[in-house]
Amino acid sequence: MGDAAAATAAQPPPSASPSFSYLAVFSNCPLVAAVLAFAIAQTIKVFTTWYKENRWDAKQLVGSGGMPSSHSATVTALAVAIGLQEGFSSSLFATAAIFASVVMYDAFGVRLHAGRQAEVLNQIVYELPSEHPLAETRPLRELIGHTPPQVFAGAVLGFAVATFTGMMAGLGNSG
Repeated sequence: MGDAAAATAAQPPPSASPSFSYLAVFSNCPLVAAVLAFAIAQTIKVFTTWYKENRWDAKQLVGSGGMPSSHSATVTALAVAIGLQEGFSSSLFATAAIFASVVMYDAFGVRLHAGRQAEVLNQIVYELPSEHPLAETRPLRELIGHTPPQVFAGAVLGFAVATFTGMMAGLGNSG
């Protein structure tokens, strides 16, 4: 009987068990900062397209390429928010920082050059005679990468969003 009483005493009461809430995701500062940075960057692209081309292009809300880089904004916000929350000497921040570096390098390296190759290939296909089997090929997407200024602008935006989000969440205040 003593063992049963000890086992019962060791179990937490039902009201103390952890509960699941979908709203808990909104208290995850790195996630909120990353999603917010992405949304702001994509929204800015709509306005930069309007400013440069005098036309509204809602496709910019979901498209890649353009100013600022939403990829850079997202991964920078994620890394900075993790640094604020977990500490800039943590392994988690180191992982996020390396991840951010790879994504940003890819944005202005591989993806930028792939977009430039797509331009050349589209021009070649455009100049083919109409009877050529590839003449009716759908054009390749050309705006898939970023210039270094676009990547830098995205990183600055991500840093600012993460810093603001971290301040709102009270992170980084080790007083």
